[in-house]
Amino acid sequence: VAMASSLRHCVLLASLLCAVSVAFTSVSGGGSGLGPITTNGRNYTKVCDPARFAAMGLEMGGFRYCDASLPYAERVRDLVGRLTLEEKVRNLGDRAEGAARVGLPPYLWWGEALHGVSDTGPGGTRFGDVVPGATSFPLVINSAAAFNETLWGAIGGAVSTEIRAMYNLGHAELTYWSPNINVVRDPRWGRASETPGEDPFVVGRYSVNFVRAMQDIDGAGPGPGADPFARPIKVSSCCKHYAAYDVDAWLTADRLTFDARVEERDMIETFERPFEMCVRDGDASCVMCSYNRINGVPACANARLLSETVRGEWQLHGYIVSDCDSVRVMVRDAKWLGYNGVEATAAAMKAGLDLDCGMYWEGAQDFFTAFGLDAVRQGKLRESEVDNALRNLYLTLMRLGFFDGIPELESLGADDVCTEEHKELAADAARQGMVLIKNDHGRLPLDTNKVHSLSLVGLLQHINATDVMLGDYRGKPCRVVTPYDAIRKVVSATSAHVCDDGACGAAADVKTVDATIVIAGLNMSVEKEGNDREDLLLPWNQTNWINAVAEASPYPIILVIISAGGVDVSFAQNNPKIGAILWAGYPGEEGGTAIADVLFGKYNPGGRLPLTWYKNEYISKIPMTSMALRPVADKGYPGRTYKFYGGPEVLYPFGHGLSYSNLSYASDTTGASVTARVAAWESCKQLTRKLGTAPLACPAVNVAGHGCQEEVSFSLTVANRGSRDGTHVVLVYTVPPAEVDDAPLKQLVAFRRVFVPAGAAVQVPFTLNVCKAFAIVEETAYTVVPSGVSTVLVGDEALSFSFPVKIELAMKD
Repeated sequence: VAMASSLRHCVLLASLLCAVSVAFTSVSGGGSGLGPITTNGRNYTKVCDPARFAAMGLEMGGFRYCDASLPYAERVRDLVGRLTLEEKVRNLGDRAEGAARVGLPPYLWWGEALHGVSDTGPGGTRFGDVVPGATSFPLVINSAAAFNETLWGAIGGAVSTEIRAMYNLGHAELTYWSPNINVVRDPRWGRASETPGEDPFVVGRYSVNFVRAMQDIDGAGPGPGADPFARPIKVSSCCKHYAAYDVDAWLTADRLTFDARVEERDMIETFERPFEMCVRDGDASCVMCSYNRINGVPACANARLLSETVRGEWQLHGYIVSDCDSVRVMVRDAKWLGYNGVEATAAAMKAGLDLDCGMYWEGAQDFFTAFGLDAVRQGKLRESEVDNALRNLYLTLMRLGFFDGIPELESLGADDVCTEEHKELAADAARQGMVLIKNDHGRLPLDTNKVHSLSLVGLLQHINATDVMLGDYRGKPCRVVTPYDAIRKVVSATSAHVCDDGACGAAADVKTVDATIVIAGLNMSVEKEGNDREDLLLPWNQTNWINAVAEASPYPIILVIISAGGVDVSFAQNNPKIGAILWAGYPGEEGGTAIADVLFGKYNPGGRLPLTWYKNEYISKIPMTSMALRPVADKGYPGRTYKFYGGPEVLYPFGHGLSYSNLSYASDTTGASVTARVAAWESCKQLTRKLGTAPLACPAVNVAGHGCQEEVSFSLTVANRGSRDGTHVVLVYTVPPAEVDDAPLKQLVAFRRVFVPAGAAVQVPFTLNVCKAFAIVEETAYTVVPSGVSTVLVGDEALSFSFPVKIELAMKD
């Protein structure tokens, strides 16, 4: 969600957010601790409370929408049917005004929960005496580095429990615009911290697990044959920002005016895939459209993307909301088709946008609430289209128990926020996401029997990272354990040396201690929403003074990097006096504990990089504004992400991560073959094959026209020959047949994090569906499985295992 489009707006916003939160206190409880719905000075936990209606001088029995024996859809039709056109329009913005005449209270739609309950934005989430804070988990890029679907679900479940507890106490609403599932296409993108990384499959699986845990009550997802619109949900989760959004502010390009020129193959293969998984498999109740245009058309006014794809093809069971101010952006910034406010409002609603979020600065308001009435009266929008949007919105609130309550969730309260269990989960998530990227000669872990004195060196913001570790979209944390706090508990004789942006005077001290740890990296002034990076280097002269400290130390130093995106630390990788490098990301409120646990061997690191780390030279070869994933030969652009870039500028590849254990792979599988029976000619598709390859009767099978029952199964033995227990992430890729032209170099199709005791071995079974694991997106934008010999590749670098899979396509008689 946008927080500002210029420095002037940032200044205005700082003052306006406080005013907004005060002005709307009476809307949803005012932080009184008695409930989120305030009517005539009293607080209620649900709309359909007879006492609440009586306090308004109304008889609840006369309102069919409060009859809990009726289906949600019928109740919502009754509610919307009672509203005048003026009342309808006033409820199309994120600060919905309700309609007291029919007993409908206001509602604040805007909530954020990327990595914990956040009070970002003028929504209904607020902290105070009753709820002073909530658990601040590591940023999403950290959690993604764990490659652990169980962890992702646990975080989502903890966050939704804290939200629901805060709702019961009058400190939160029930709709949250999280997760951010945009793929990190370019290493300079400022919002990498918010996302699960560069691989669309990982991003999609993260979204499925997080959303299901946010929404499902007691793990109950949508049952077979059940009406998904009738399924109660715990908290509404929203997948954002749809689609092809990954440029914020780079040189002259900015997200408010950027037109992403995207090929259909890239849309399906990369930009849409996580959203499809989020909606189809996660059953998300919301999708947020983005600021940018896609091939000339604003995402929030694109009927093909919204109505046809999200709601029609993917069957969204919920509502579509704009990124905040997106409708205004069409007029003010993009100047799309010369539209005015009325025309932009009509275009967006007709395309399928249900809710307009506005930023409310300079006296502005939602475009829908400002221009919706005129759009209908001028004949540019049907009132029935307004009705459809409201039905999608209020069906979501019905499912959330806003009208009736959800008994099994009503006992949650202050004791369920910032629990010891949640704080330990935050610490464990941070530990699991730590990535050991260099460890020469076993420099780590540090031995407390030998390290009696230690020098901790770095910028104050990193050593005492009370702010930096929390990243963006933060709430108020339960507590913050800094690196200095945690390391000093392990080695009491720890001296801190604070460096500035010019030099570091720690050289003398590091000569007299047993070990030196340098904490360096970035912060939110370098990489953040609205701020793309200029380069991949360490800012503030850190490289020079890190090298100076390393040179002064009698022992190889340990370097800890705090960042979201990759950093070119070639100087450290190549310097033998820098013995180890640990990527800590932005590890959340318990980050200091996690860093210390890894450095001193209490925890054996098992995280993997969810992003390729490039050398800085890479960015000179391709502009951020080029949306192509594959190399562009006529412009000399290299490919993007591990799937399409194989050049020399990779410093650490996607999936890189070391361990304190000595691991090995073994398997009895030497190969596999699959015969797919193709039912009709329309299931066969042509394939772009390299010159000189022999033609085939059926080069590829169209996934959409095939039964997709074929599978390839294998089992992998992971052995730990070291002396430490540890967890290990198994990454499974497929490589298309060599004859296929312009295909991915490889693509991740499965992953699993497993615990391997010291001196033991574990069996890790995998079953790959052929249509999902071996499919590629052809240049025609069909998703197909190629005929020929593909490869299953497990792991990479020094630890790997592979076998061929022959896929034959045979026509049915």
